[in-house]
This record gives sequence, C-alpha cells and structure tokens, in this order.
Amino acid sequence: MGNREDLLAGAKKCLVERGWARTTVRDIAAAAGVSHAAIGYHFGSRDALLTRALVAAVDELSDELARRAPGDAPEQRWQALIDSFTTHRALWVAQLEAAVQAERSPEVREHLARGQREGREGLGGSVPLALLSGLMLQWLVDPEHAPSGADVVAELRALGASGEPA
Repeated sequence: MGNREDLLAGAKKCLVERGWARTTVRDIAAAAGVSHAAIGYHFGSRDALLTRALVAAVDELSDELARRAPGDAPEQRWQALIDSFTTHRALWVAQLEAAVQAERSPEVREHLARGQREGREGLGGSVPLALLSGLMLQWLVDPEHAPSGADVVAELRALGASGEPA
C-alpha cells in the first residue's frame, strides 16, 4: 500500500478506536506509519481524510450487509441492519460525530450530503433513510427497549394501512 491507502486505513482505525472528535492528525499518522504532513499532501485536511475514511467504512459495511441478507424477508434485512448497530457501534457513533462536525465544516457537510444521497438510492428513498437514522439513535441510546426487525416491519405495515403514525 502507498501512503494514501495507509492513511485511509489508519483513519478508519482511529475512527473506530477514538471517534471523530478525539482523533488527531498525529493519531492518524501514527496508525498509518507516515508523517502527519502526508495528510495535508494527500487529503488537504484531517476532516477531509476522516470524511473519506468514514464514507469508505460505511461503504464496506453496506457491502457486508448486502452479502449477508440478499433475498431475505424484510424482517431479516432490518434485523441484519439493527445487529450492525451493536457489531459496528463505533462506526455508527463516528457517523453521528461527523454529522455534528458538518455544522461547522462545509467540506464535511458536502461529503456527508453525498453519502446521504447515495444512501437514499441504496435504501429506496428518504423514508427508509430517516427510519435508519432513528433506529440507530434508539439502539445506541436505549438498546434494551429499541425495536427489532420484526417490530419495524409490523409498525411500517400498520402505518401503511392507516396512513397515520402508529
């Protein structure tokens, strides 16, 4: 691997281990085994690198989920996604941290906005993306009371039948 790839791998590792807010340029450089000046050379800034690393990690998770649940029933597909809130918790938390950073960084905002556009395409629209975000928050904050995949599908069916929130 070259410095660019090493930096992406190091940034992904730091996002998982330290989170967005606690990851420094020095942390990434140390994890990648390169000079911290390489970050500026290859990515322009720490935020640009962390955003790229986050998008790459989310893409990898999406690919993993697509391989695990092709052709499964809706309850199983939602449950596979819900399970990822536990197995990939640090990645989901890093996404939340990045969303907060987007308020002050147009660069981060643009990368995340592009990711949301792709997410809407991949999930089939804005409502499934909003549902995903809400489920993620419920599972990160109160997993003992958060819905299962079967609960999600049942509530969506009830919502569809009535046209009103359940």
